[in-house]
Amino acid sequence: MERVAMTAQVRDTAGKGVARGLRRNKMIPAVLYRHGKSMPLSMVSKDVTKVLNKEGGEHALINLKLEGGSGAGERLALIKDYQLDAINGSLMHLDLMEVAMNEKVKIPVAVHITGNSIGVKEGGIFQYGQRQLEVECLPANIPDSLIVDITHLNVNESLHVRDIKAPEGVRILTEGDATVATIQPPISAEKLEAMLAVAPAAEAGEPEVVGKKKEGEEAAAPAAGAKGKEAAAPAAGAKGKEAAPKKEAAPKK
Repeated sequence: MERVAMTAQVRDTAGKGVARGLRRNKMIPAVLYRHGKSMPLSMVSKDVTKVLNKEGGEHALINLKLEGGSGAGERLALIKDYQLDAINGSLMHLDLMEVAMNEKVKIPVAVHITGNSIGVKEGGIFQYGQRQLEVECLPANIPDSLIVDITHLNVNESLHVRDIKAPEGVRILTEGDATVATIQPPISAEKLEAMLAVAPAAEAGEPEVVGKKKEGEEAAAPAAGAKGKEAAAPAAGAKGKEAAPKKEAAPKK
């Protein structure tokens, strides 16, 4: 498990306005959690992004140096979560979890597939299952990834969580029956042709709009067996777009 050194400023203000101000100055708001308590921080955005972009960076042990305020000092932390901008992908927020070297933590670890399976060589199709597994261990034992060799897998065979041997000092918490990798049989030309020959369901009629029925809409339901435009005609008294009222004849003079 890689260790990285980072610095954060303890802040005593919070809110959306403060967060926007930090981002304008190329900083990001962050929060350090420990046993139900939290401490607001600010960190240099490019420093955090650099760590996240490294392989295994999301699970790196962070030697965190806190500056300013009553919480100043050295802490050991893990990245708990982070938020990216939906439009440009820039880092928006970071959550950190303080840990102790003698306390076990629960953390998701990426699955890394290796090997060229027998089934794939015979034309089978590799399919991913679980891409991350939750593990429990001491911070010093957190693996960068869980290596899974699929060389022995044949067509129609799968590898499950229970088949993975965890590193020493690591316990896998994910359900043992969960699939990590499988080799699907190849699709025959006949089956592919049959799939393409099936007419799309959309050609059968207009798509139905599913939603909450408006008051009186039940009365507008078409009678059983009605066809075409006749089935779509609203029954008398139905609400919605009402027919324009008939103009009365002008009174005779």
